[in-house]
Amino acid sequence: MTYPDLLSGQTALVTGGSRGIGKAVALALGETGAEVIVNYSNSPGKAEEVVQTIKAHGGSAYALRANIAEERDVDELVKAILERSGRLDVLVNNAGITRDGLLMRMKTEDWQAVINLNLTGVFLCTRAVSRTMLKQKRGRIINITSVVGLIGNAGQTNYASAKAGVIGLTKSTAKEFASRGITVNAVAPGFISTDMTKELKAEEILTAIPLGSFGTPEQVAGTVRFLAADPAGSYITGQVIQVDGGMVMG
Repeated sequence: MTYPDLLSGQTALVTGGSRGIGKAVALALGETGAEVIVNYSNSPGKAEEVVQTIKAHGGSAYALRANIAEERDVDELVKAILERSGRLDVLVNNAGITRDGLLMRMKTEDWQAVINLNLTGVFLCTRAVSRTMLKQKRGRIINITSVVGLIGNAGQTNYASAKAGVIGLTKSTAKEFASRGITVNAVAPGFISTDMTKELKAEEILTAIPLGSFGTPEQVAGTVRFLAADPAGSYITGQVIQVDGGMVMG
């Protein structure tokens, strides 16, 4: 299924768009008529594969490298997009890492690395695109958080803290930007079948998921596409939408 007119003429940036959920989001937005910028840090080959897949299906895309945890990289990334594409309508803050470990044994550098990319990176990207979106009086910012940010998880203090921070950032920026036609929402995946979750013990986890299965990156991407679209997502802001098979309710 394609949605060729959904975001026609718009430009969308997907951070961490070369694999996993980010790849699925980039491909989903590539079906909408938007020009998609596939950001990557260490996987130029995989990013180019995503670009070529979008183009093969009639879409428009290009890849740009940037370490989202670095302020200069982020500013140069947005500058390059504006010089090449002339506008930026959709930002999907997806880039993230895990460095799991029990709190008492967690190294400070493992705490800081996760906070720097998963939370500060969202702040840097949001700030970098804000001036352009405010000037356009329109924009869609969609932050990929996690149900772990809502309920916590043993062995993931750094990751859960960063993702909880993303939720607070989402709600605060939604209030700041609403008067200028910019919506800011978060999508909180549960257990999704990606490289990040392939080592988990599925049987133990599935008992906590009412729908009885892991989700797919495409299911998360569909929610992102919905939030990016008009008129579907235009009256939703400051929300956290869980894509978790019913794992977390209430």
